[in-house]
Amino acid sequence: MLSPAHHPGEAAPIIELDGVTKRFPGIIANDSVDLALRPGEVHVLLGENGAGKSTLIGMLSGLLQPDAGQIRIDGKVQSIGSPSQALGHGIGTVFQHAMLVPTLTVAENLLLGGPWWRRPNKEGLVEKVETLAQQLGMRIKLDALAADLSLGEQQMVEILRALLRGSRVLILDESTSMLSPAGVEELGALMRRLVERGMALVFITHKLREATAFGDRISVLKLGRKVGEIEPGRFRELDEDTLMAEIVEMMFGIRSDDPESVAQVPGPVDDTIAPLFSVRDLALPAGPNAPGLSEISFDVRPGEILGIAGIDGNGQKQLAEALAGQRADAEGSITLDGAAIDGLTVGGRRARGLRYLTDDRLGEGTVGSFPVAINFFIKEVGAPPYWKGAFERGAAIDQRAAELIKDYDVRTPSRQTPIGQLSGGNVQKVVLARELAEGARVVIYNKPTYGLDLNNTLSIRQRIREVAAQGKAVILISTELEEVLGLANRIAVMAEGRITGFVDNGPDARMNVGRLMIGISQ
Repeated sequence: MLSPAHHPGEAAPIIELDGVTKRFPGIIANDSVDLALRPGEVHVLLGENGAGKSTLIGMLSGLLQPDAGQIRIDGKVQSIGSPSQALGHGIGTVFQHAMLVPTLTVAENLLLGGPWWRRPNKEGLVEKVETLAQQLGMRIKLDALAADLSLGEQQMVEILRALLRGSRVLILDESTSMLSPAGVEELGALMRRLVERGMALVFITHKLREATAFGDRISVLKLGRKVGEIEPGRFRELDEDTLMAEIVEMMFGIRSDDPESVAQVPGPVDDTIAPLFSVRDLALPAGPNAPGLSEISFDVRPGEILGIAGIDGNGQKQLAEALAGQRADAEGSITLDGAAIDGLTVGGRRARGLRYLTDDRLGEGTVGSFPVAINFFIKEVGAPPYWKGAFERGAAIDQRAAELIKDYDVRTPSRQTPIGQLSGGNVQKVVLARELAEGARVVIYNKPTYGLDLNNTLSIRQRIREVAAQGKAVILISTELEEVLGLANRIAVMAEGRITGFVDNGPDARMNVGRLMIGISQ
């Protein structure tokens, strides 16, 4: 637990989190976390996806409330029961995606949220904005539509809005993820000017070089716990290589209670065996809110699990969709057992044995209002043996569905229960059964255990191992490093739509993959 005392030369914290815990069904998102946010500091928060950063920020922002522990503000225990209460305590949050109303001007966006009974004071706003902009070196176009601003300009408006509301603590949640390099540098300079004014900043990033360039203090979360902190004095003493090595060890080192930490590391696959699945120079144009793909090449042999690791949002979903045939704008060559399939439709690739398990099991992978039995065959509608012409063969569907429910241990009241009424784990079992039961040769899993409880997670991971043991080629896309290390023979790391390196699984794989994930080349 934190003590109210602080280190010599450090300012007293504005906010202290003391043993804060937050639970959701089947998971502890934050486990007895201690954290102190001090004026004049950029406090960097690092951690993998699922480490608990968003939950922690949700509690500081009033979106969530802790189940245990205390939050102290200026030394007094306080409850942050809503976003408005967070603002009242001087806590402002700038999220990864801008929260501006695109059809309103900058000035109108800044005036939103004021007292409804009071006429908006546009003249006073102009004066305040001009003063702040001059002090902080910001360029603000009050008459511009929010939709016409660049991403960097939108973030400046978000920060300005927090300052106008009197924020003393500013949380920047992945604020650089959508910015250009110049925009990142501009934001870093603004952060420094803000802490010089006595603000406390929380800076969440996945990019280690940003953390070391802009931070004063670094805290690392792993599986919901705070596993380490580098204080400002030590931060300044360490050279860059030592600092990065220490952070990587905290983020990716083994913890005894990790579910897969005691699992046997998968061995290498015989590289003299011809690949079953090959991808060469796969490319995809970038979308408005999604990265493109560039020069993606790899092979997967029979019986091999190739893990695709990386921070979420670096092109993993686009890669899966391009491989499955869902992206008509994809370029490059894809072969399955020596035969080209890149010109085939989704159905054509499926007929050759390529199967894709989407990360959106409820929205994309199933039809929630349809019965469990129909969802087993949703990709076979109209085809024999379960349909004859336009007519459904109900007896055949029910018989095979009963077999799959038993084989995959799907817990459902009946075959006719709408699948949307099942738990996430049982929905995923239905998807697994559908994709694996008939003719699978190459299986692409995209975050197959995301959001599942421990029992279902371990069960599905064992099913993935069994699929590979049957001689199928497996591509496992996961943002959970433990999952990839516990299952994959080889690991490819993705960043910004490219594969930045391959790592053979083994004793040093954790550190090598971790370094690639946060931008340190091998």
